[in-house]
Amino acid sequence: MAMQRGSSTANTSGKAATSAASESYTGRDSSTSGLGGRGAHTPRYTLGLLQTPRSSADSSGGFSSGGARPGSSSGEGFAPSRAAPGSRVKPLAPGRGESYFGDKSSCVENTSTLNLTSSSSVQGLSSACAGKPPLSSSRSVCRNHTPLMGYSVTSSSAVSSHTAASVIVAVVEGRGLARGEVGIASIDLKSPEVILSQFADNTTYAKVITKLKILTPLEIVMSNTACDPGNTTKLFSLITEHFKNVTFTTVQRKYFNETKGLEYIEQLCASEFSTIFMEIQSKYYCLAAAAALLKYVEFIQNSVYAPKSLKVRFQGSEKTAMIDSSSAQNLELVINNRDSRNGHTLFGVLNYTKTPGGSRRLRSNILEPLVDAETINMRLDCVQELLQDEELFFGLQAVISKFLDTEQLLSVLVQIPKQDTAALRSCNTPLLKAYYNSLEDTRFGIILEKITTVINDDTRYTKGCLSMRTQKCYAVKPNINEFLDIARRTYTEIVDDIAGMIAQLAQKYNLPMKTSFSSARGFFIQMNADCSTLPNGQLPSEFTKITKMKNTYSFTSSDLIKMNERCQESLREIYHMTYLIVCKLLNEIYEHIHCLYKLSDIVSMLDMLLSFAHACTLSDYVRPEFTDTLAIKQGWHPILEKIAVEKPVSNNTYLAEGNNFVIITGPNMSGKSTYLKQIALCQIMAQIGSYVPAEYCSFRIAEQIFTRIGMDDDIETNASTFMKEMKEITYIIQNANDKSLIIIDELGRGTSAEEGIGICYAVCEYLLNLKAFTLFATHFLELCHIDALYPNVENCHFEVQHVRSSAGSKEKIAYTYTLSKGYTEEKNYGLKAAEVSSLPSSVILDAREITNRIAKKILHRQKSTPEMMRQRAVYQLAMRLVQTARNSRLDTDSLRIYLKGLKKKCEDSCTAPRRNDEQK
Repeated sequence: MAMQRGSSTANTSGKAATSAASESYTGRDSSTSGLGGRGAHTPRYTLGLLQTPRSSADSSGGFSSGGARPGSSSGEGFAPSRAAPGSRVKPLAPGRGESYFGDKSSCVENTSTLNLTSSSSVQGLSSACAGKPPLSSSRSVCRNHTPLMGYSVTSSSAVSSHTAASVIVAVVEGRGLARGEVGIASIDLKSPEVILSQFADNTTYAKVITKLKILTPLEIVMSNTACDPGNTTKLFSLITEHFKNVTFTTVQRKYFNETKGLEYIEQLCASEFSTIFMEIQSKYYCLAAAAALLKYVEFIQNSVYAPKSLKVRFQGSEKTAMIDSSSAQNLELVINNRDSRNGHTLFGVLNYTKTPGGSRRLRSNILEPLVDAETINMRLDCVQELLQDEELFFGLQAVISKFLDTEQLLSVLVQIPKQDTAALRSCNTPLLKAYYNSLEDTRFGIILEKITTVINDDTRYTKGCLSMRTQKCYAVKPNINEFLDIARRTYTEIVDDIAGMIAQLAQKYNLPMKTSFSSARGFFIQMNADCSTLPNGQLPSEFTKITKMKNTYSFTSSDLIKMNERCQESLREIYHMTYLIVCKLLNEIYEHIHCLYKLSDIVSMLDMLLSFAHACTLSDYVRPEFTDTLAIKQGWHPILEKIAVEKPVSNNTYLAEGNNFVIITGPNMSGKSTYLKQIALCQIMAQIGSYVPAEYCSFRIAEQIFTRIGMDDDIETNASTFMKEMKEITYIIQNANDKSLIIIDELGRGTSAEEGIGICYAVCEYLLNLKAFTLFATHFLELCHIDALYPNVENCHFEVQHVRSSAGSKEKIAYTYTLSKGYTEEKNYGLKAAEVSSLPSSVILDAREITNRIAKKILHRQKSTPEMMRQRAVYQLAMRLVQTARNSRLDTDSLRIYLKGLKKKCEDSCTAPRRNDEQK
């Protein structure tokens, strides 16, 4: 879609129209249909939208989002440029009007009844009072506005060709290092629902295109900077190419504002969906897209949404697991919680990438792990081959390290290695073979030939301003442009003259002068000498701009300043001619440029896979398998391994359909939180295609990973902590499904013990209705008895040992950090802490007696009957048999032995309660 300025005639008419609009606004008094004047028009709702009246200016070409507000003023404003399918955008001249942008009320004119979201709500509003603020009177809605610009559509097919579609989508992409991070916000005009998405995409923007195809938009809104003439972004070009029958509109970049987006969501989101804030609070790009989208919808509809009337939900990208921002923070996936500059994160553990693109891909994969087992296994096959073939590993690593970031396009173009595919020639895995075939593209040869015809072979991106200046001056080969060759000879002569002049000055004054260079000063003179060696302790009078640091003098002269000016003039000529030559070169290779985007994608993926393999060589990681169980044999915490002097204690983990809920108990500092984080980190590592720190591991693909990890400040019992807990648990309950991995640590510590136990019990029972894998760490030992009611619950605890001091008077706890079956015997952590304190012994004895009395009553009520134990044993046998049928790879004899073992274990579990009763 071409973007161009309108003709002078259109501009003139636009100015006239907007001028009329400006006059109608600036001279408005109480007789007009703004807040100060009622009667002519009555606001009305359409599916949750509050329809606002158009002023008289609208009929003359100006566009407004509503009437005037007290305290408003005029200025440059919201400027959408719109194009119907196949038509050209014609932005009008800047107009002066009024709109809301940034006011939390999100309303221009409103009624006293606001939360109407269906077509039936339109009836009966004719008597509504115009101009009443939508929120309480304590919140002001009278703020300075941002005036509008008009727009025009040169084709009338914008509406007629989209009778079925009703979704408007705003898309924004990060800039600089955040390039590839895309935020999407969409709203269906037929139903009050906003869908937000944010994800990292590669240079093909496949995820963006897929998401947009699912949404089937009526109109797409993007930033005007995405389609600047001559600087159109790749994302804009691809979207317009794939959605030729969709209307495109551009607005100023400043309206993509994440702060305003969050304010919009806070004000418009229905309270039932308020947990969305936990998920999107750090999703800056989707919030920015939401700001522009909602502002634009208000503009085109001449309406505002009623407060708390919209359903807002977040959708991650397809084929990736959802990890909310709170879980990412709890697990320290990319940022260390104690020190943001510290590399002790999962990203730090796995990041041995050589390129910025590889680093970005690794980061995005950690935050959005894959959920497609086939894709994951393809990656794992590559990592395995890289580990088994040292020549392939080191060869690829050497090639990858030569690539710079694709943002430095020219440097990348001139550094395409001729031996790119040689390292992959002997590979065996399908993915590496596919990469090899992609790199055999003949277009690489065409591009390389065109480049080497014009660009010197030794041109490189270098550090140092003088070195880079030299590289730019001589990047183009000689005999390409005669005038360029002359200019370079002139530049060389000037530089030689400068060096010669400084040498003559050094000889003249018998001082150790040398030629130096800086980007700020150009060429200047530097000298290391003690001031006592100088005549009268001073430099000769012809030298100016003298600075001294210790014994180093820096200075220049009038002649040298003039020569620097000549040098700069010569450089400008060289740069200009070089620029024209390179532009011509880029135009010639532009038709083949797509293969370079593919190359960039391949390089970043190979870089990430090499990084995984590199991490494996530094520790004893194993390849994960994907089944319907979560089984880890002797797994350990990957980040703790990097920090600790000794290897962390390893533990086993097993969850399956038959025992998908594990309750973990143990004293403070026994290792519960570390263990829980370890499970989540191992799951993420497996789903991004990395090997895992364990002796053996098998995982079920998790579509969502939720963590609620107890922090140090959770020990404090206060309302804010408790409310934070409830928000996190509400979010988990609302979004978890049967394929989730749920990790909860220390729930209920922000309130009383009775309430804490009740909340934990209710949450456990709710989650037990799902088939999600849940690990629940708690200090409430009463929860451990829930296994009597639910056979899919298993209790585990962290063992501790009691060690007496050498004097034999006091007993201390030694932590083993070892997980064992059953719930902890360490029931009275508080009493043990009191024993080593200075509390009177009588107080401690009374406390122990009361505690034992209460515990006996609770235990009597929760005691399991023999029949319950038998049913539990049968249930667990059935589940193990199902797991064996699905996943077993044992031979016949081994399988027979295993099944006999299961039978015996079941029989023992069934007869144990009977034997205990007989003994009693």
